[in-house]
Amino acid sequence: MIVEQRTYTIKPLRTGDFLELYERAALPLQKKYLGHLVGFFTSEIGPLNQVVHLWAFDSLAERERRRKVMTEDAGWPLYLKELRALDVVTEQETKILKSVSFSPV
Repeated sequence: MIVEQRTYTIKPLRTGDFLELYERAALPLQKKYLGHLVGFFTSEIGPLNQVVHLWAFDSLAERERRRKVMTEDAGWPLYLKELRALDVVTEQETKILKSVSFSPV
């Protein structure tokens, strides 16, 4: 199993705007196509104004296949257009985490 960790750094005081758009326009598509949402978080201590979400996949190939199908949905470019217009994301980091033999996930 792998887990994709996405971290978005948001402009100060704009996290609520990002989350509102994401929950309305992106989350339904991602839940439909990506499958297993492990968790969705905002930072409280340390680097602030960050949103982190984790998605589990059986393999990198499964992740690629699911993301490709999602991006072909007509709703995905609409979400990206709204996100660009909102102009709140200053940075994005994506990590692929590989579980070890004793991991409960």
